[in-house]
Amino acid sequence: MNSMKRICVFTGSYLGARPEYLSAAQALGRELAARGLELVYGGAHIGLMGALADTVLAEQGRVVGVIPDTLVDREVAHHGLSELHVVDSMHARKAKMAALADGVIALPGGIGTLEELFEALTWRALHIHAKPCGLLNINHYYDLLLQFLQHSVDEKFLKAEYHAMLVVGERPAEVLDAFEQYERDSEHKMKA
Repeated sequence: MNSMKRICVFTGSYLGARPEYLSAAQALGRELAARGLELVYGGAHIGLMGALADTVLAEQGRVVGVIPDTLVDREVAHHGLSELHVVDSMHARKAKMAALADGVIALPGGIGTLEELFEALTWRALHIHAKPCGLLNINHYYDLLLQFLQHSVDEKFLKAEYHAMLVVGERPAEVLDAFEQYERDSEHKMKA
């Protein structure tokens, strides 16, 4: 039984320097829609965020955006979504996205994407939630970050099991397949 219904995706409000990033956002959008998974994201129409949302919508999928009112005022809100939640702060945005989603994936992005991913991963490590957290390492974008995380493990600032909680893949299907396996394993543990 697949109870995973919505995936939160963190990604950039820019398109990035390489066309592979846009292609990956679109591929993830198609994969989410094909699997009947709704997208939860930051609610903007710009950058990889907008491209991802537009792809899911073009594939007849559902998209739920969550955006702070200060960004709506800057005219970056996507007004063609299935649902758009306007909240009063970035903190409220992250909390709402976390509450709405059954898993988290980060595509390439900047400091906002990293901050959102690490908060979700920290909450996972602290057992605040048990949702899978994934990273799409498109065009080796996150290689240095992954090396740094291993360095943190080696230097005894990060437990190896916390590092292992981060699902890493180069293709959307890899990460989503791992999420499905995670869910099956979790259901099996609950029945045991």
